[in-house]
Amino acid sequence: MVMALLGAGCAPMREPEFALLYNEAAQHHGPDRNPIIVIPGLLGSKLFDPKTGTIVWGAFEPGAADPDDPDGARLIALPIGNGESLANTRDSVRPHGVLDKARITLLGIPLEVQAYAGILSTLGAGGYRDEALGLAGEVDYGAEHFTCFQFDYDWRRDNIETAAKLHAFIKEKREYVRQEYKRRYGIDKDDIKFDIVAHSMGGLITRYFLRYGGQDLGPDGSAPALNWDGANDVERVVLIGTPNAGSPQALLSLVDGYQLGPLLPVFPPALLGTFQSPYQLLPRPRHDQVQWDGDPARPVDVLDPEVWERLGWGLAAPNQARMLEVLEPNIHDAMERRARGLALQRRLLERARSFMNALDQPAKTPEGLDVILVAGDALPTAARLAVNSKTGEVTVLERGPGDGTVLRTSAILDERVGQPWQPFVASPLDLRTTMFLPDEHLDLTRNPVFRDNVLYWLLEAPR
Repeated sequence: MVMALLGAGCAPMREPEFALLYNEAAQHHGPDRNPIIVIPGLLGSKLFDPKTGTIVWGAFEPGAADPDDPDGARLIALPIGNGESLANTRDSVRPHGVLDKARITLLGIPLEVQAYAGILSTLGAGGYRDEALGLAGEVDYGAEHFTCFQFDYDWRRDNIETAAKLHAFIKEKREYVRQEYKRRYGIDKDDIKFDIVAHSMGGLITRYFLRYGGQDLGPDGSAPALNWDGANDVERVVLIGTPNAGSPQALLSLVDGYQLGPLLPVFPPALLGTFQSPYQLLPRPRHDQVQWDGDPARPVDVLDPEVWERLGWGLAAPNQARMLEVLEPNIHDAMERRARGLALQRRLLERARSFMNALDQPAKTPEGLDVILVAGDALPTAARLAVNSKTGEVTVLERGPGDGTVLRTSAILDERVGQPWQPFVASPLDLRTTMFLPDEHLDLTRNPVFRDNVLYWLLEAPR
């Protein structure tokens, strides 16, 4: 009996027979079936520089951009600029498709790491025919590739800017689908709706788009009119591992730098500090998850530029002077380089605060829009950080349930965090349903339970 129990404990998770469950639904195509848009998270789109022909993100092998190389670092970083608007701080790098697989060369051995191949294959099992894969000839759908669209984007840039690009993308694809309906079915359908499957930071972009469409913040950083303009084109949304209240991990990366894994390049703090979106992933100051010297009575406002400058974080770090010189080779004065870096960091932190305020306004989801949340809650995840008030060192004080990157409480935007405990979740999110899974951040999309349910939500669940 003991052996049987041990054997049962080691048995692999059973996987549903998707063909048996969804075969008929997968084969049904028509105007009553919404097309899908897949939105990846941070790091989830390939980046390519057409001027130099260099892969900036999506491969770690000879010929790809390397942060240890000055030319590579300048390609990976966004320009620091000289006080111009963030929208005008641009380079020649462009998104180049969703990162289904990342190519890595370790010790001369080429490897492939699965990224978003899991979600794309799941949607393929549901009969969603990916436009990008079809047009590239990677999957032979014949002429039948208009039901699934990958929204790739430059994840280094501002999430509000990306939401405006998503707004334009959906308008373009809506007209494309309308023409396909007319050609295939003889129907001139105007009320076309999309479903969205968004992972991680892609969920924040989706939420901003749903609320505000393509609107920017006001000149003073105030939220635009909450008109739910994006919801006019969307019927059902699945958010996966979305850091709706931010992530302490974002602060650790911006302060200490980021390394994907052993023997892989390190992305230093000053390089990451030029990116616009990671600041918008910082934990909410009101939740008191970052504390001076670990004292719960002394929370740190991680969006205060003065704190970053005083502690020497990110672009303000004294040990990043060499990286600033690499990133700004035409600026010969070290003090001027530092001043430009600090000015950029200040603008990015202020923008992040305004972005969070716009997202966190409580609002009832409009009729006809379903929002479904999938989150991890079984892996120890950074939950509370201590900041050494003298050295600026940041350490993890406490871990909590999450997916290793995003806390459960962040995914559901639980406003009880930092407050006396209450028996029921208090959240500005208005969700149709929530599912928790015991998986790592990216592995959430590979879990058989997720795969089964996402196909049910998209193909069969009543609307």
